[in-house]
Amino acid sequence: MIPVAEALERLFALARPLGVETVPLLQSNGRVLARDVAAVRDQPPFDSSAMDGYAVREATPGARLRVIGEAAAGHGFAGAVSAGEAVRIFTGAPVPEGAARIVIQEDTRREGDWITLADRLDSPAYIRPAGGDFRAGDPLRAGRVIGPNDVALMAAMNIAQVPVTRRPVVALISTGDELVMPGETPGPDQIIASNTLGLHALLRDLGAEPRLLPIARDTEASLRAAFDLAEGADLIVTIGGASVGDHDIVANLAPELGFEQSFYKVAMRPGKPLMAGRFGAAVMIGLPGNPVSAMVCGHVFLAPVVRLMLGLAAAPAPRASAPIAEDLPENGPREHYMRARMTGDGLVAFGAQDSSLLSILSRADALIIRPPKAPALGRGAPVEYIAIR
Repeated sequence: MIPVAEALERLFALARPLGVETVPLLQSNGRVLARDVAAVRDQPPFDSSAMDGYAVREATPGARLRVIGEAAAGHGFAGAVSAGEAVRIFTGAPVPEGAARIVIQEDTRREGDWITLADRLDSPAYIRPAGGDFRAGDPLRAGRVIGPNDVALMAAMNIAQVPVTRRPVVALISTGDELVMPGETPGPDQIIASNTLGLHALLRDLGAEPRLLPIARDTEASLRAAFDLAEGADLIVTIGGASVGDHDIVANLAPELGFEQSFYKVAMRPGKPLMAGRFGAAVMIGLPGNPVSAMVCGHVFLAPVVRLMLGLAAAPAPRASAPIAEDLPENGPREHYMRARMTGDGLVAFGAQDSSLLSILSRADALIIRPPKAPALGRGAPVEYIAIR
């Protein structure tokens, strides 16, 4: 067995960022920016008014000025403002030549073509300078997941096409004669396949393109057919069959089909019987069949690998720290990922941690990380955890 950290390092050595494709701006949200993009214009492109009011050359309290025109957003004033003159202006409109400030309309009184300034005036000039937000050539840096705010910024930069990392195609293969798909009627000795459905959702949330393949039965022909269907995938994930029993067909047959193993077994719980390596051009990860084990390994291993393939940093799942609200016993020799829930008093680990209990996982919003042979902890002690909501 190898430690979790070493398993991650070996997985990172197997994976690599994928190629770049260009998508329309409206389709870029949630994708990873693959290359820097740069503004093609200044924002704002001209000095603009920050308020409704009057553009003037100078503002003396109590002064009387003649209104010579109007400037609105999209419709500037073509002339210039001289001393003793004002241009009615609205928010976002270009500031006329010669104007040095905007007097807000609340500080004026208008009569016909004349305004009188108030005895006390706001001090700000209320002019947004050209390029005050960004200049042509200013970059938005690559290596970020594009969000709605980034989409708005790129739109303002007049970027219509966005270079993003290609989504990794992930082939999901459940194995075992005991499995049927949700909605089917199981036989007396069968259960419903749940792992691939949960992992499919996790992978979609990460930005991958998961493909749910038919269940591979415990025969050589069925597994060969499943791997044939996985051709072209960037990542192949098998669930179950990774141990060394007589019916663990993945571990027994995969090397004959071209699987080159990097490691097998990780010193963690749940999730010990995990293997990884290469299958042709694809990375292959064999997850344990226990439902919780597969999902925990999804958070701990699959998610970081997919992020690397998307062009993000090679890093473990983000960890945070919080106090525990109840005592924790000492840990055994393997790193333990304990299902827990966050409360107002801190993290509470569920009493039942069996790797078959999906109902507990569904109620959890955190995985407390207990290092190997960690001592018992009392209430209020800090622990590291991974958020899983």
